[in-house]
Amino acid sequence: MTTDLVAAVDIGGTKIAGALVNGAGELLHRLQRPTRAKEPADGVLRSLTEVLTPLTEHPLWSRVGAVGVGSAGPVDARNGTVSPVNIGSWRDFPLVENIRKITGDLPVALVGDGAAIAAGEHWMGAARGRANALCMVVSTGVGGGLILDGRLRPGPTGNAGHIGHISVDFNGELCPCGGRGCVERIASGTNIARYALASGWRPAGPGGDATAAGVAEAARGGDPVALEAYERAARALAAGIAATATLVELETVVIGGGVSQSGEVLFGPLRRALGSYAALPFVRDLDVVPAELGTDAGLVGAAAVCWGGSDTFLSPGAAGN
Repeated sequence: MTTDLVAAVDIGGTKIAGALVNGAGELLHRLQRPTRAKEPADGVLRSLTEVLTPLTEHPLWSRVGAVGVGSAGPVDARNGTVSPVNIGSWRDFPLVENIRKITGDLPVALVGDGAAIAAGEHWMGAARGRANALCMVVSTGVGGGLILDGRLRPGPTGNAGHIGHISVDFNGELCPCGGRGCVERIASGTNIARYALASGWRPAGPGGDATAAGVAEAARGGDPVALEAYERAARALAAGIAATATLVELETVVIGGGVSQSGEVLFGPLRRALGSYAALPFVRDLDVVPAELGTDAGLVGAAAVCWGGSDTFLSPGAAGN
């Protein structure tokens, strides 16, 4: 039997997506459902089932040789469980076990969503050909993954590179993760908008866009509060990026996610802030570029983890079965 496809799953706080993906990174069949993140664990599982079950019923399913999963984290790839910060009802949730109830005994690779995006951007996106890269998603949360020596390095549990929960202000606000002053607590889209609103910014007109996209639009128009909200987020990102680059010596940082769509409103102050934070010679010329894969980066990356091999594979009979 030919097994030239993988099933990819991308689990986030707002949506769960799945696809059948070939070795060229093409999504041959794609499905998506709302996550139901505010519901009990069974409600979220229902969303996952509504994505996976139709995939298993597709005529191409017989060609699937593995399942790749990128999930909001933290994840525990050794035990096949997840505890996403933004899905409150899933704590030590046996994700791999539940996936296998639907997909059978196919091998499953589980990594954090940031690691999946890193794998995808290295395979098919902005980090192609780069041996050492940090790939980030800046959206409702801030995640990341590391490419080192030309390979995805997800770490023993699948969470390595989770830059969103590096503390850049140890007297800062309490983060839902339990830490203080985390990058995510300052630089996520949710927190950019929260800071701008708390500082007196208001969207234009009744029913105006009060999200980070609305703040970005106001910043492009010169609104000082909106500009400061993005400057503040950029400084937090720069501090986290500089710390990571100093530890592992990066060439490139790839930034995707909804907040990255603000363009130079974010990238301009970020590059300027990096000039202050990344001061040592071996991190001074760090290249910061937008991601290329868009909203399907998590799916392409989950497939890439399977195609490229990973220490996070859970073969049939391993933990989580």
